[in-house]
Amino acid sequence: MTKVAEQFEVSGSYMARVCVALNVPRPERGYWAKLAVGKAPTPDPMPEARPGDQLFWTRGGELLPPPRPEYPPRRTNLARAHIPKERIHPLIHGARELFEAGRPVEDGAYLKPYKKLLVDVTTSKACLDKTLGFANDLFNALESAGYRVVMASSNEKLRGYTIDEREDRAKARGYHHSNLWSPYRPTVVYIGAVAIGVAVIEMSEEVLLRYVRGNYIRDSDYVPPKQSRHFVDHTWTTTRDTPCGRLRLIAYSPYWRVPWSTDWQETSKTSLASALKSIVKTIEASAAELVIKLEEADRKAEIAHLEYLAAEEKRRKEEDRRRAEQSVRDSKEHLGQIIHQWSSVLNIERFLTGVEERAALLTGDERVQVLQRLQLARKFLGTQDPLEFFMSWKTPVERYRPLYGESDLPGN
Repeated sequence: MTKVAEQFEVSGSYMARVCVALNVPRPERGYWAKLAVGKAPTPDPMPEARPGDQLFWTRGGELLPPPRPEYPPRRTNLARAHIPKERIHPLIHGARELFEAGRPVEDGAYLKPYKKLLVDVTTSKACLDKTLGFANDLFNALESAGYRVVMASSNEKLRGYTIDEREDRAKARGYHHSNLWSPYRPTVVYIGAVAIGVAVIEMSEEVLLRYVRGNYIRDSDYVPPKQSRHFVDHTWTTTRDTPCGRLRLIAYSPYWRVPWSTDWQETSKTSLASALKSIVKTIEASAAELVIKLEEADRKAEIAHLEYLAAEEKRRKEEDRRRAEQSVRDSKEHLGQIIHQWSSVLNIERFLTGVEERAALLTGDERVQVLQRLQLARKFLGTQDPLEFFMSWKTPVERYRPLYGESDLPGN
């Protein structure tokens, strides 16, 4: 492990965590010492990759995208697994404690766990056991049918679902800022290679609440104190959406390019637990529908990508043409400035030469003074060689070389 880690410029313990994330078997502690004396156990074979497994790692944490799912999802010939109903699914194991140890909330409100890598469940404390129990039964039923239920891998970039927890969603909600907890990654079931998101929600109902001494209670539970002649009831009522103890299951597309979802919800007379078999069959059948949508989305995305590339190519050509034409204009303008400057330099040179010739006719101190000032003037004016100005001129191609071979431009 140490030698492998050196190749990636990380520590051995870090590389060990990478192996765990990628489900790569590695030698147990003391393996190399046992190997030296011929008592090392046989190395574990590389397990077959399962849908949803992280398959890539690069130094720095940036993961390569996983291969595109294989369409359509293919049923396996292996016998379906028998999962005991009492089995606690790995996503449910320990979840209760994490939900209960979350942020403080009002009595009866939805729980907000601190941990974000957690099963996608929205519930109040009163309904926590029921919600997790149903999620556990659902996950076990799906895995008994041969489908894997996991938290989405970080390198798949799957999205969660925007929750409307209300039992009655017919009424328009208008502007609403949700303060519900949501996980970092969705919980998904893999039907073959296709992921379907699943979320379990305790629904809410509109309830008339009464504010009594700093707390809100159901108005139906309020017992007013005995009235007297000076009695004043300092309470008031308001309507709020409150968790109702009934569940909704949402199955949805976790792929950004395909909006799709279906759901099941309890009533006061029916339970979701009694519909597990039909739910599993519906999710299984929905995978085929999702495959069609994904393939259509892929086709549209490919067309849009080609259109984007064509538009970018057109934009680059137009920009290239614009810069080439600008280089011609700049070159002409600069050459004109050089010609004008050349004329000016020649006039100055004739003037200075004339001064020098006149100075030669003078004698004594007067001649010395004129020649000294002439030297100061030349120093002040700097170089007066017209060729230096001309050599600073650049042709259009020297200013900008067109990428698309605009040979018809002047100077090209």
